[in-house]
Amino acid sequence: MSEIIGAEMAEKVRALALKLYKTAADYALTKGIIIADTKFEFGLDEHGTLTVMDEVLTPDSSRFWPAEGYVEGRNPPSYDKQFLRDWLEQATVNGQPWDKTAPSPALPQEVIEKTAAKYEEALTRLTGA
Repeated sequence: MSEIIGAEMAEKVRALALKLYKTAADYALTKGIIIADTKFEFGLDEHGTLTVMDEVLTPDSSRFWPAEGYVEGRNPPSYDKQFLRDWLEQATVNGQPWDKTAPSPALPQEVIEKTAAKYEEALTRLTGA
């Protein structure tokens, strides 16, 4: 990254990403959620200011685990799209395992509802709403 954007900007990105993650992870832990990982997308605005360019810290960009269910070395339950990923790994198209190319398998209503419920549970735990 340093070779592409320069050492100074790379350090700014690194510092901001770590600060964002630590702040969010510390808060989430007070609500019983571990932010296992996340992604941030950065860019420069029209004035050259380093800016977060996409949604952050959602079930789409992060993996949220319930702290009470965490056991090292085990895949914990989660409040993110892992349920959907797991379903897709088992899905078939025309009787064959889906190879992750279009067309994708049609999502059953149950999968849609369960994924939405996991997102809502994360929202409720994090915000109390």
